[in-house]
Amino acid sequence: MPNDRTGHILDSALTVFSQYGYAKTTMQDIARAAGMSRAALYLHFAGKEELFRAGSRRAHSRALGLVDASLAQEGDVLSRIDAAMTAYFEELKAQISSSVHGGELFDATLTITGDVVDDAQAALVVRLTSALDAAAAAGDVRFSSVDATAEDLARLLLAVADGLKKTSGDPAVWHHRRALFLRLMRGAITTPDGAGS
Repeated sequence: MPNDRTGHILDSALTVFSQYGYAKTTMQDIARAAGMSRAALYLHFAGKEELFRAGSRRAHSRALGLVDASLAQEGDVLSRIDAAMTAYFEELKAQISSSVHGGELFDATLTITGDVVDDAQAALVVRLTSALDAAAAAGDVRFSSVDATAEDLARLLLAVADGLKKTSGDPAVWHHRRALFLRLMRGAITTPDGAGS
């Protein structure tokens, strides 16, 4: 995790990026918002892209922390996974959705921090796979009826969630469709009494 000074810079940068967008934001803008000189800012970050990448790493780390907390709760595995994925995507979306430059910031995230996003999503798949494997070991779910592994299902859950975000800008529609998919998955991997065996 970044130290307090770095965290303050990243918070200031997020505010400035949200206000001006990625392209128009300068290191001078960020330095001013952070209450420091541009030269002092360059002691922490080599440039705007490095700073943006650090902010993205921090946001994804926070989102994965929320995933861990959701998966550690009580309840059936698919309910916990649903809560975990909701927390993950909402944490990341909250960073930029309130900005009029949200679209540009989202595009910048994909082009500048694509590897950061990929690494975080790979870590998310590992967490979801682990939760599904643990549920299978406890007899709560079974994968034989769908001829899949826990990792296959974790990757499918992520792909569906990612795809559904692109089908509608209305969060209520997105949540409704994801809930439908989870009901279908629940029906496929659990028995009528809720046990997987």
